[in-house]
Amino acid sequence: MVSYEQIFEKNREWVAEMTARDSEFFEKLARDQTPDYLYIGCSDSRVPANEIMGLEPGEVFVHRNVANLVNNTDLNVLSVINFAVKHLSVKHIIVCGHYNCGGVKAAMQPKDMGILNPWLRNIRDVYRLHADELHSITDEHERYNRLVELNVREQATNVIKTAGVQKSFRKKGYPVVHGWVFDLHTGILKDLNINFEAILKDIQSIYDLTGIASEINEDFDN
Repeated sequence: MVSYEQIFEKNREWVAEMTARDSEFFEKLARDQTPDYLYIGCSDSRVPANEIMGLEPGEVFVHRNVANLVNNTDLNVLSVINFAVKHLSVKHIIVCGHYNCGGVKAAMQPKDMGILNPWLRNIRDVYRLHADELHSITDEHERYNRLVELNVREQATNVIKTAGVQKSFRKKGYPVVHGWVFDLHTGILKDLNINFEAILKDIQSIYDLTGIASEINEDFDN
């Protein structure tokens, strides 16, 4: 492990490396950010957002929390989504979970987790919604991995429920919401191929916050 004192030396090495590759790197970085991607991921230290995507600093707007949740009472994540959509005009919003997620695993344990209880309940709610499917999986590790995927799908759906995303997509045709899972064992990103427009159309009758549900459904049907 790198010691605290070594971090600043590592920083200088990184600066030297980046400027050797591009002498104007930091001049460009200091300009206004114009990322196409909002990444909502887990706080796990093993999953660095732009690195696993193969992108440079400035190309991904990032929000991270335990188990990549999008909770409708969490002003932090809602503010990030609003800023990314309204002010940065991102084209894609990605909810990215990862296999071997400690938060998901904790939510599968029938025990008191203290201050984590209200946070993990969001994942337990996902478990409850998909209990039949999950209980049919006899292998505990596979059941765990499947809940990781289902949690990503539910959180992506929560993004789609937000008024800002609905309004922007209606007006501009973006952002599109995606769900991914990162495999720590291989380094590979798995696209869950969430059907954004189908989910949007399906939830409009209940979660339409724009007053244009009927128009959207007509457009999808034509």
